[in-house]
Amino acid sequence: MRTPSDASRAGSPDETPPPLSSDETASTAIAAGAPPAENGDAAGRRTRSGWWPLLTRLHFYAGVLVAPFLLVAALTGLAYTAVPQLDQLVYGEQLRVERVSDTVKPLTEQIAAARKAHPEGSIASVVPPEAPDHTTKVVLSVPELAEQDKQRTVYVDPYTGEVRGALTTWFGATPLATWLDDLHRHLHLGETGRLYSELAASWLWVLVLGGLLLWFGRRRTYAGGPKRNTVLPERGARGVRRSRSLHAVTGVWISLGLLVLSATGLTWSAYAGERFTELRTSLSAYAPELDTSLSGGSEGPSGHDPSGGHEAAASGGLPAGLTVDQVLAKARAAGLDGPVEISAPADDKSTWTVAQTDGLWPVRLDQAAMNPHTGEVTARVDWAEHPVLAKLSTLGVRAHMGTLFGLANQIVLAVIALGLTVGIVLGYRMWWQRRPTRGDRRAPVGRAPARGASRQLPRPALVVAVPVVVAVGWAFPLLGWSLLAFLVLDAVLGLIHRRRAGRTAVRA
Repeated sequence: MRTPSDASRAGSPDETPPPLSSDETASTAIAAGAPPAENGDAAGRRTRSGWWPLLTRLHFYAGVLVAPFLLVAALTGLAYTAVPQLDQLVYGEQLRVERVSDTVKPLTEQIAAARKAHPEGSIASVVPPEAPDHTTKVVLSVPELAEQDKQRTVYVDPYTGEVRGALTTWFGATPLATWLDDLHRHLHLGETGRLYSELAASWLWVLVLGGLLLWFGRRRTYAGGPKRNTVLPERGARGVRRSRSLHAVTGVWISLGLLVLSATGLTWSAYAGERFTELRTSLSAYAPELDTSLSGGSEGPSGHDPSGGHEAAASGGLPAGLTVDQVLAKARAAGLDGPVEISAPADDKSTWTVAQTDGLWPVRLDQAAMNPHTGEVTARVDWAEHPVLAKLSTLGVRAHMGTLFGLANQIVLAVIALGLTVGIVLGYRMWWQRRPTRGDRRAPVGRAPARGASRQLPRPALVVAVPVVVAVGWAFPLLGWSLLAFLVLDAVLGLIHRRRAGRTAVRA
């Protein structure tokens, strides 16, 4: 049970200090949990003692109301971090070969085997094995799947030509990876479900920065305490102090990762993502687009197909001209090493496209377009040519998905997800621990920080803060609208409280 003396000693961000009058001393401010005034300046003391409870109240309400969305995002994100291992466990038969050999069959033969087993649709691309024990992926464009932005991927043993299976894939992702990705992004609720993840990402950075300000502000106020308590749990602390210390320290350690996840997650969200797209467009910060057009069409020099369609049949439905093996050889000669994806011409006026797909740091993401008859490189876009903002966006997305630094990336994301989960649980635990326990004041949870924090701020601070909040609300629409909803709800609850207090006073 917490005593009044415990409350006075806490001086913590989860307890709103009372507003200070101009004649209160610095010691009173410290006891109340507010940063001390400097040089006894009343205006400065008013400003600091006004921001402190306002930030506390915002952090409290955002934590209580948004934390459930963050918890879902953390748990679904934690599951997604294990996708590479889960894929190998579930789809090992399709993804890996039984025996590695010294002789590899030409891609043309592997494609023909895939087409024999799956004649439906047309060939979209071919992905040669990235490792000796990997299978070749022959990606088919099937009309009934194209409506869902999905394809059929046929997996072929590069040593025997055996078709080891086929899966419905989404941009190369297996069905399990796709299911987990959809769960994390929109809970399988479609576009409406995306609002949950965007709301979580929109508030995450606010909660992180607000929590850091509250924690480091508290540590500055109590400068006499051990500095280790800023980044390590407080020794000997019990009750709400222990929960608060663990909550804050956990947040400190994972704060940078949370900010990165918030920023990268918002770049492909519905509403904030649209703002980001507008910014990139205005700055011309998109990656250069590879020109895959072939002037003069794709016919041979004589204006007709000299093979009479024999090459097309032998290559499994691909256009006449260079074989896939020849295209790959010329791409290697042009410097496109490592993992690549070879995309077939879209029509008779398009080129082959060979794109590096190595998303592991340092990434290799060059692309080249090739004449289907001569093998000449007609266009090229190198990773080095991408604008800085486009590079940061690409790298950020890959880091968010856990592919940029391989296993280390997965482990870091898992730690961050677990840390966020622990921080949320501890936050709710603090709320419960701060509940009144006396017989005449019992309550299921702790009291919210006192209202009226904004009225403690001087007008110049409000003049600056309001436009900033409006600008942030425009950049992050769900943050803005939900904040407005919080304010309306808080005003309604305040009105109800005042009316009840008024009726009680009349009866008294």
